[in-house]
Amino acid sequence: MRILPAIAALFLSAMPALAEPARAILLADTLRLTNSNQLIAENNVQITYKGNRLSAKRVIYDQALNHLTIEGPFTLDTGDRVVVLADAAELDADLVNGIIRGALMVLDQRMQLSAAEIQRVDGRYRVLQNVAASSCHICASGDTPLWEIRARRVIHDEVEKQMYFDDAHLRLAGLPILYLPRLRLPDPTLTRATGFLRPTLTVNSDVGLGIKTPYFITFGKHADVTVTPFVTNKDSRSLSLGYRQAFQTGEISVTGTYTRDKLLVDNPRFYALATGSFDLPRGYDLTFRAETVSDAAYFQSYGLTEKDRLVTFAQVQRTTYDTTIYGRLLGTQSIRATENNATQPSLMADTDWQHRFDLGALGEASVALQAHARKRGSTDPFDGPDPDNNADGRDVLGYGLRASWQKNAVLPYGILGALQGELRADAYRVAQDAMYQGDYGRIHAALGGELRWPLVKIAKNGISQTLEPVAQLVLSPTSSSQVFNEDSTLVEFDEGNLFSLNRFPGTETVEDGVRLNLGVNYSRNNVAGQHIAISFGRVFRAESLDQFSQGSGLNGVNSDWLLASQIDLGAVLTLSGRLLFDDSFAATKTDIRATRGGMTLGYLYVPADLAEERTTSISELSLSTKQNLSDHWTATLASRYDFVSNNTAKGSLGLVYRNECLLVDVSLSRSFTSSTNVTPSTDFGLSVELLGFGASGAAPSAQCRS
Repeated sequence: MRILPAIAALFLSAMPALAEPARAILLADTLRLTNSNQLIAENNVQITYKGNRLSAKRVIYDQALNHLTIEGPFTLDTGDRVVVLADAAELDADLVNGIIRGALMVLDQRMQLSAAEIQRVDGRYRVLQNVAASSCHICASGDTPLWEIRARRVIHDEVEKQMYFDDAHLRLAGLPILYLPRLRLPDPTLTRATGFLRPTLTVNSDVGLGIKTPYFITFGKHADVTVTPFVTNKDSRSLSLGYRQAFQTGEISVTGTYTRDKLLVDNPRFYALATGSFDLPRGYDLTFRAETVSDAAYFQSYGLTEKDRLVTFAQVQRTTYDTTIYGRLLGTQSIRATENNATQPSLMADTDWQHRFDLGALGEASVALQAHARKRGSTDPFDGPDPDNNADGRDVLGYGLRASWQKNAVLPYGILGALQGELRADAYRVAQDAMYQGDYGRIHAALGGELRWPLVKIAKNGISQTLEPVAQLVLSPTSSSQVFNEDSTLVEFDEGNLFSLNRFPGTETVEDGVRLNLGVNYSRNNVAGQHIAISFGRVFRAESLDQFSQGSGLNGVNSDWLLASQIDLGAVLTLSGRLLFDDSFAATKTDIRATRGGMTLGYLYVPADLAEERTTSISELSLSTKQNLSDHWTATLASRYDFVSNNTAKGSLGLVYRNECLLVDVSLSRSFTSSTNVTPSTDFGLSVELLGFGASGAAPSAQCRS
């Protein structure tokens, strides 16, 4: 029969070291007080005091010595994600300092340290003797863990959350493979600490066999640096630095890599990237990005990124209920072999102010003020056969005013009507261009009327279907002064701009003429969350003005037919696609992506178009998949096949093994493409991590079979 709370109070009152008896709780089946002032609790003993919870078979409190003798097996939970299971112990009355024998200490349910003896010192240190440490799950006594660290002594600093190993041996499947006289590792409860991160072994056909050993350095709670040296057997030497800092109103991140190798003997190679974002007063947001690289092949040789254009910008923006203010300064660096940065608009500036007005019964209106500038490094006003794209030194300053208005109405039989209008005035100043140099002005107006008739059906089983025919007529006189086009050379015809007054994304070119946009939208939804959406339509014009490129799908009197779909059937299938085809049903542009489980299959076809600086067509099939082979094995595969060259453009294979105590990541990739500054290359990567230390985490332990 358990002792009543009054008996527990008697036990606590006999322990003067417990200065706050009201916070201590004792439960036991038997309790007796001896003549030598010893209090003995036996059978199912449980003591809770100052966050410590002790469960034992027998506990003896000696009032003269003010300490506890604990007979096990017992469990001590210290309340800081540390649990000790042991055979016997001698502890002070606070359950803080003392000696524990035949112990197993479990940290954060991830790391197990078996020791012959644990000594608790100063309420901060745990000193373990003859230790075996591992995060691997062991099902039966005597089983050999996948890995373990054997050490003569381990000191666990509970404040710094560090573990110090003396005479440490790393063993794999019981075989010793590495000896370290001194070893420091973070305990599982520590999320940030100075020390080495997981190393990575790489093999690249350009730079050879190398190893990366990142070292992480903390500077307080809000900043850190990662230093990563990288050396290869082909005399490549790299040093990467990564700096992060968080502020009260934002954060910054700076990374960079510096390399010396035999691929470019006379010149160092480097890459640098800085990003940041901050909250400014009065609701403004600041974001910035700065990026540069020494040469195009550097990315592929060292597996940094696949980008061929780098962007540097700083922008300030504020968005409220009815107003948006935006300003941006932007620079670009092209590393394409066919482009010269001196003749590219590598420095640009944009500003935009927009305000929305609610006119009540008259609808809604908005006003926008815009300004932009572009500058090239070249000073040559070249006048080539295509002046739009060959003005080597063209500099542009433009500004404009745009006003728009829309009024919606519900007409008889559920038809939705809308009237839209747009008026814009633009001015440009062009320098260093033999064809367009001078000042330009333009007034442009557009008026559109739209009718939608949504037909909705809701079945008893919860399935809802909507069929919506849409017709939009747009009237826009031909502009008196169509200027060059630099900011709208890439126009995508899709379901997002099928019903639009202007399909050019920039400001230098506007869509003219009389046109009728016709289409139909269909959607289907059910209670299980499955969704189907299909859009079909075309643009009909009174005459062809040849404003759009052939590859856009919008050129000619009538555009290509547009068919777009979004199908989400949950785990069964997810499909998104956009297809453009002509009157003979020949596809002129295709973009389809299907996903089922962990597999994604995509196909892209884009025709050659010199106006879009694309000399050859693109026809590619891409495949990426991630499959769980078992509870611990995961395989990834990615490939891209080029039908134009009839070759594989790129392929990669990855294999990951992960259990509760080990992570092995193996990757292999091959780039088959080549150019004047990039050659085909093969990359191999291998990394191994012993889980359970620091914030590395661990997978759930496998269940033991009976």
